[in-house]
Amino acid sequence: MRLRINRIIVVSLIMAAVSAMAAIAQNPAAQPSAVSNMPPRADLAIGYSYLHSNAPPGGCGCFNMNGGSAAFAWTLKPGSWALVGDVVSTHSSGVSAAGYGLTLTAFTGGVRYLPPVGHFSLHPFGQVLAGVAHSSGTLVQGSQSATTNAGAAFAGNFGGGLDLHVSPRFSVRLVEADYLLTTFDNGSNNHQNNLRISAGVVIHF
Repeated sequence: MRLRINRIIVVSLIMAAVSAMAAIAQNPAAQPSAVSNMPPRADLAIGYSYLHSNAPPGGCGCFNMNGGSAAFAWTLKPGSWALVGDVVSTHSSGVSAAGYGLTLTAFTGGVRYLPPVGHFSLHPFGQVLAGVAHSSGTLVQGSQSATTNAGAAFAGNFGGGLDLHVSPRFSVRLVEADYLLTTFDNGSNNHQNNLRISAGVVIHF
């Protein structure tokens, strides 16, 4: 009789444990890993940046630059707005037929709009940033010696992008397209129109 009672108690405990595990599995908020399901508050994007520029005044004078970029974003409210700080640095050693060199670095900050997408894997965004740009190289030291503000000129960065969410910690920045405006002195209109295309990875914190 006592053995039978013990079996009943063991079976009852097992059933209670199974029922408790099933309840936890159906309620993610009760799981310790629920913290990882919380919307990330900050992210760091690192990647490659391509710049199509027309720094020389008069006509297009277009040339291509290559480099890297990093952006830190702090979400104020999930599915709404974020504060962003962005750094991009690109270089070209073949500006014009003379083969001038130019390194362009821009430091900008501002706001990013994050439209709500629910559980959809693609996350678009748009942003408006402003800051300063720094230029160096033989282009500004030689042919453009009138560039008295090469060390620090106004920069505006306007555009957006599309991220592919692959895990709670990582996303792939499929594309980011921005209009990067710089205002270096050039003896003409004192502004340069730059098309920036970037791609890379995003780490969520």
